[in-house]
Amino acid sequence: MKFDIDNILQQAQKMQSQLEKVQKELEEVEVEGSAGGGMVTVKVNGKQELTAIKIEPEVLSEDVEMLEDLVLAAINQAISRSKQSAEEHMQKVTGGLMGNLPGGMKMPFPGS
Repeated sequence: MKFDIDNILQQAQKMQSQLEKVQKELEEVEVEGSAGGGMVTVKVNGKQELTAIKIEPEVLSEDVEMLEDLVLAAINQAISRSKQSAEEHMQKVTGGLMGNLPGGMKMPFPGS
């Protein structure tokens, strides 16, 4: 079996370019998570960075522990959605190749 090194390198460069494009797209992605029926809402970008938190005033009269739980639940939901979005973007570029890497290797973006 003969390997065409030039072709392999060309394909690797093309994939690298596509991965860079996806990473830029992920900077623009924004997903939302909420808890307590929308009483706490957070936004996270495609890089799993928290970008906004909104807490309805009614929640502030509740106990602090409950508010902390709602904030954590909303953040975790948003991060989970952000990771899913990132995986979907990467699948478009890799055609599922990255999801089948040996040894449990992860895709090259934050939070993987």
